[in-house]
Amino acid sequence: MDFRKIFDSSVPPEEFDKWRTRYCDECFADVIEFSKLGSGKTALEIGPGTGQATAPILKTGCSYQAIELGENFTEAMKNRFGSYDNFQIVNADFETYDFGQYQFDLVYSAATIQWIPEEIGFPKVYNLLKNNGTFAMMLTQTDYKSPNEVLYSKIQEVYEKYFRPETEYTCSLAYNNAKNYGFVDLECRHYHKTREYNADEFISWSIIQAPHLTLQEPNRSKFIEGIRDAILGFDDKITLLDDIVLYLARKP
Repeated sequence: MDFRKIFDSSVPPEEFDKWRTRYCDECFADVIEFSKLGSGKTALEIGPGTGQATAPILKTGCSYQAIELGENFTEAMKNRFGSYDNFQIVNADFETYDFGQYQFDLVYSAATIQWIPEEIGFPKVYNLLKNNGTFAMMLTQTDYKSPNEVLYSKIQEVYEKYFRPETEYTCSLAYNNAKNYGFVDLECRHYHKTREYNADEFISWSIIQAPHLTLQEPNRSKFIEGIRDAILGFDDKITLLDDIVLYLARKP
């Protein structure tokens, strides 16, 4: 199994799109302003999934291209954005795909670049950017411990009993290391959002996270049942605090 395709192979695109964590308008506004994106500019999105970070960039009028490893997600993207004249997507592996001489004003990823080893991803992005081009990386870190400490402890008990993923999620990336590959003006910005879910909504959101997708029966059903019972015991409500993180850098 290619763990990089776990979402595409395990989650229907419409389900993934419904529950995948969203970013915020302020984050996109900063990317667009930093890169001076608009008509006549070019952008490449690495691994768009079903398009959680696509529309705001596409709507600037730039020439937008995406590269997506998953076949199902690629078709979902075509169905969703294919009516835009400035939209293009290729179903391929970013690590090995040959872009030829093509370069971009913006290359960006939304929780995808961490799947690519930095010694492959950072130099390739650098070479794909025009001079003074922008590299943007966004991700979300969600905290549901701070606002629900007792409930969090109950949920952790469920994890200890039943969370036995078939494949461990080990992806990590030191985003600040981009400066070691020639990028300059590196900065990190944060944006905050609050969500409130009931038990079923929380399960739908959490079960599509990469490591959860390889849970096997009977642990999977027991895990879901345990999480549901824990949240139902706290008025069927759990609060999530999202820290949306944006890294911005330039190619000199």
